[in-house]
Amino acid sequence: MSLEYAIIVKNKTRLESLIERFNTKAQAKFYIERSGGNFDDYEIEDDKFHKSLLSVQRQLSKVIKNKIVERTFLPSFIFNPNQVVIVIGQDGLVANTAKYVNEIPIVAVNPDIERYDGFLLPFNADNFIAGVENVITGKYNSKYATLAEARLNDGQRLLAFNDLFIGAASHISARYKISFGKKTEEQSSSGIIVSTQTGSTGWLSSIFNMTFGIQQFIGNDHSKKKIEKLKDNQLMFIVREPFQSKKTQAGLTAGILKGETKLILESFMPANGIIFSDGIETDFLNFNSGTTAIIGTAKEKAKLVTPDVR
Repeated sequence: MSLEYAIIVKNKTRLESLIERFNTKAQAKFYIERSGGNFDDYEIEDDKFHKSLLSVQRQLSKVIKNKIVERTFLPSFIFNPNQVVIVIGQDGLVANTAKYVNEIPIVAVNPDIERYDGFLLPFNADNFIAGVENVITGKYNSKYATLAEARLNDGQRLLAFNDLFIGAASHISARYKISFGKKTEEQSSSGIIVSTQTGSTGWLSSIFNMTFGIQQFIGNDHSKKKIEKLKDNQLMFIVREPFQSKKTQAGLTAGILKGETKLILESFMPANGIIFSDGIETDFLNFNSGTTAIIGTAKEKAKLVTPDVR
């Protein structure tokens, strides 16, 4: 099957978002500098990004037709197997993209290697074209990443590359019934995080950091404790700040999901219940009273192209 298009996925730079907010570059500069910020940094970041983007477009145009899709249009854009996806931006953009492309190869490009760590960005604007050409010929290496899935009793579903959040849309407590294995209990908490292996260095790690910090007040020496690394086919769920009362329990607070193992959640929230993925609150499912969510690994996987040639 020959590839028809390369789809370049990008996001607005911080400078572009500021100009969109304040209408002009001059007004954006006035706002940042009046707040004590360094506007030059915004300009440098924007300049480097667009130079990398232009280089990517020029090189792609010599080998395959291409077009740009903004991140905000990802939920409605229809990808197909005759495409290769080039993500240019930060690691989070790879996460935002992967759940929509259904195992289409992703070539992830770091536009500014001095600014971004790029854990999920093995290519840059100078070497990415080799990865694209390898995909075109079918001679490429890739690694698969497990996605998390939330499926509701009405058939709706949401995928996550890094993590799912299940809870309340505001800072009020979330109320729900949780079932895992042979245990079931009613809970009131700040919500539940479900993390994939790729997401375990993000939101999940911050929860562990908080836990290790609190342990100094518990009385045992936990200084040698280490976080058990998730395997690729595993998810971890953690209940954030569960509150124990006459009506709610706090005994079921963490676990590993793999294979057919599921986490089942029944909402007791009349309004404002929500499930969102990868930190994007605008990409969500309602999780209100009468809704049951089944959480587990998805059948789809993300396919990330690596620089190595097969």
